[in-house]
Amino acid sequence: MRSIFGPDGLIAKAHPEYEHRPGQIDMAEAVLRAFEQKHHLIVEAGTGTGKTLAYLVPAIAAACGSGARVVISTGTKNLQEQLMDKDIPFLQETLPAKFRAAVMKGRNNYACLHRIKQAESSPFLEGLDQIDQFDEVFRWVTQTETGDRAELSNLPENLPFWRHIDARSDTCLGQKCPDYEPCFLTRMRQRAMDADVIVVNHHLFFADLALRNGAYGAVLPDYAAVILDEAHQIEDVASEYFGSGVSNYQLDDLLRDVSYLKIEDREAERELTRISSRIQRFADLFWVSFREGRGLDGRFALTPRGSSPTMREGAELDEEQAGTPALPALDNALNRLETAIDILKDAPADAEGILRRTRQLRFDLNFIVKAADKEFVYWLERRGRGAFLRASPIDVSGLLQDKLFEKVPTVVLTSATLSSGGNFRFIRERLGLEEGEEMIAESIFDFENQAVLYLPAKMPDPRSPQWGAAAAEQVINIVNATEGRAFVLSTSNAGMNEMFERVASQIDYPCFVQGSASKSELLKRFRETPNSVLFATSSFWQGVDVRGEQLSCVIIDKLPFAVPSDPIIAARQRHTEEQGGSSFYEYSVPQAIISLKQGLGRLIRSTTDRGVLAVLDPRLRTKMYGQSFLKSLPPCRVTSNIDDLIRFFAVESAASA
Repeated sequence: MRSIFGPDGLIAKAHPEYEHRPGQIDMAEAVLRAFEQKHHLIVEAGTGTGKTLAYLVPAIAAACGSGARVVISTGTKNLQEQLMDKDIPFLQETLPAKFRAAVMKGRNNYACLHRIKQAESSPFLEGLDQIDQFDEVFRWVTQTETGDRAELSNLPENLPFWRHIDARSDTCLGQKCPDYEPCFLTRMRQRAMDADVIVVNHHLFFADLALRNGAYGAVLPDYAAVILDEAHQIEDVASEYFGSGVSNYQLDDLLRDVSYLKIEDREAERELTRISSRIQRFADLFWVSFREGRGLDGRFALTPRGSSPTMREGAELDEEQAGTPALPALDNALNRLETAIDILKDAPADAEGILRRTRQLRFDLNFIVKAADKEFVYWLERRGRGAFLRASPIDVSGLLQDKLFEKVPTVVLTSATLSSGGNFRFIRERLGLEEGEEMIAESIFDFENQAVLYLPAKMPDPRSPQWGAAAAEQVINIVNATEGRAFVLSTSNAGMNEMFERVASQIDYPCFVQGSASKSELLKRFRETPNSVLFATSSFWQGVDVRGEQLSCVIIDKLPFAVPSDPIIAARQRHTEEQGGSSFYEYSVPQAIISLKQGLGRLIRSTTDRGVLAVLDPRLRTKMYGQSFLKSLPPCRVTSNIDDLIRFFAVESAASA
């Protein structure tokens, strides 16, 4: 590793912006040891460590040396694209070993040739704009090599009709499909089978892990080792894929696909139409029966009461007027559909997939609504016109232990933020990683000189009515001292909007607020507008990179404790208490520390960056647990004097002059 990463190594000779980083070499050696000795590794590598190259080089060495495939899983598409478009091509040119790499994304990222041909005669397009967009997609599929939706960069991100033409497993005919050979998924899998290194994202990785050894087989080719980057996201992603879910969209799509079946028997066709109408009627009653959260977006917990679900706070499931509970009526109608399709003579190829989906839908509906398994938390989510019923495992540590850490010889977990209070106890317990090496890679940043941590001398309690005005006054003072160039990050949408309303009119700098444009467009405007200020929430806390003096200040309003009313968070906290632990100190505090480190990690992105970290929450100083937060932050100077910020930037201006 030293011959590759050292001051005179291969990378130094090939990379014009090379910086010698001892922490990068230490991490690369630890990753190589994990491969060679077949053990697990957890490593925190802060911004500036160069962690992607530090795990890629030993992964490539291991794959080429043993012939065993390595999977690299990322938390964001941005990092996935960085690996495939930048880091891996660089190493293919630089390293003496020749290796092949492939990218795999979830099925709904790819166009389905069969469904696109069917769609020409399907009436799902609305308006001239969608007709023009579909024509563009139709031309594109005749030219593209990959069929990856990301190539359609000039079309809107949320194409309304994409879900009708993507390659989702629900509608896949597999090898029976007339387009199986030219299929984009077939080609993607072949590239992956031929590759030494496969780059995926966490959603695809855990979807595959949940399916392995099951009825439908694996999604990814077999592998001997996996590197999970941005590993602080793993618990939430794993709980999604080891659970169950049903949505109103699923039922709508099922009925639409039933209507497209080409049935020769006219009586059978009429019977399917009657059954579909019945399902639609009972489905409408079923979704209406959930009173809690009606008209509101968000998550709402479900609790069992007999055979029907009820909401927390006593909101019971309505029953159909005729007295039949909504679920049994819907289940009976779906059962009739299942039987009708099962006895079809000369059934079209699509019928098998519809039969499989109907059976799975019935199973998931009954599992979630009856809510009998105490290991799961049951909840409803509303997003716009969508209603989603979900069951998520409360504790994924045992599942990950069985399906991942005991099955795969080498698992490397890495992120800029995995430790809390200087150790990995929290993340190990949450993920079930009992054994394995651990390390915190040394950063090359000089935080003592590059950053200042500003903590206001006196602030009201964040839950008090005085908080909003006091926090806004602090933001105005800080932003004036830093001459804009700031992210103001809030822990809630309401907090963000209130802060924006109070501050934007009181400062002389351009202000942007999350929600007024897409995330990528807001970042573009922020980068291109001198001295601007961006007000945002959690989606800007990670995966956002703004280098240089354009971002010189990150202000965080409150300690980012997870919302206790969220059904999954509440269930995890209850579980911790039931095990005899303290949900606050053993779950809430460590999780908030990791989130805070993510937010503050937006600021110092290179050795030349300088800036102010500001946390307005007085609990950092007034509560005992505040010391755990401070201990976890970079070792920078701490001040409560706003004039110190002005002097800090005056020194910067003098140096640049």
